[in-house]
Amino acid sequence: MSWRSVTIRASYSLALVSAISITVGIGVILESKSIIFSNSGSHYETQAIQPFPVSVNVHTEVINDSSSADSFFYDTLAGNTESHNNWWNQVASVFASKAWYQNLASPVSRIIVIWPGERKEEVVKNIGDVLRWSRADKEKFIALTDAAEPQLAEGKYFPGQYVAHRSATPEDIHTLINEKFSNEVLKRYTPEVAAQVPLQDALIVASLLEREASDFNNMREVSGVIWNRLFIDMPLQLDATLQYVKGSRSYEPRWWPAVRTQDKFAQSPYNTYKNAGLPPAPIANPSAESILAALNPIVTECFYYFHTDNGDYLCSETYEDHVQKLRSLYGRGS
Repeated sequence: MSWRSVTIRASYSLALVSAISITVGIGVILESKSIIFSNSGSHYETQAIQPFPVSVNVHTEVINDSSSADSFFYDTLAGNTESHNNWWNQVASVFASKAWYQNLASPVSRIIVIWPGERKEEVVKNIGDVLRWSRADKEKFIALTDAAEPQLAEGKYFPGQYVAHRSATPEDIHTLINEKFSNEVLKRYTPEVAAQVPLQDALIVASLLEREASDFNNMREVSGVIWNRLFIDMPLQLDATLQYVKGSRSYEPRWWPAVRTQDKFAQSPYNTYKNAGLPPAPIANPSAESILAALNPIVTECFYYFHTDNGDYLCSETYEDHVQKLRSLYGRGS
């Protein structure tokens, strides 16, 4: 076989593989949009909304062992549109800002993606980019959402995928997101749940978990450490709160910038290295699963934790043990 024939066959094979890859890719993208459009038509009035289970009590400062959180997660939340487990979330979050993606299935509808753990400014920018909002539109949307009950400046821009008209107003999008927050959180937050953990506290802890933990089980593990520290008035010392402080500065180009040692001395009520207790408000927008984890921490004796470079979670009862683990892995501890 001549060199020319080999080259031609290789070119044909490459072209065929490329065509198949493109076809499969387009199919995946279209399927993600189809799923999101289908889910947007669900009606909560036809569903029985179950209250959150809760195994921690802020008044008695007791955490009980409970298996109900896992059951609730797998039976009720794992298939939700905001869940980390759904592949179409990944697709939509990557392509939502692209005009060609938005126009693939419908020239008049737009998909809005709010990812768990995003801060308000991130959410508003992404929505504004998709709907081509003006600065006034964005400010109106923020004012409407912040004023809704409960009155918090963060934590109510509920994660998920939303389908709206391309000309949707701030009022339209506020209604859409607020309805989902009400159905996914407020209706599940019964007086019995609130009697053990106030809603604001749960939203704050959940927002910390979104930034500090990985999957649902790890959220529950970190939740146990957070509540342990709160119950003895020990500062939480969470880097995510320092990232929030830094990301709030007008000159900072990133929403969640890297933390440096000097950041621990920042003057801010959100600095959990300087201030004991919870931050004054959520630092991000939590999903229903992180709220569930906040209400149902895993019982632990740990007061310290960190994640290794490969994602493993290590916790310790004492600071000395914590430092020893850090030094054994990285040659230093802090």
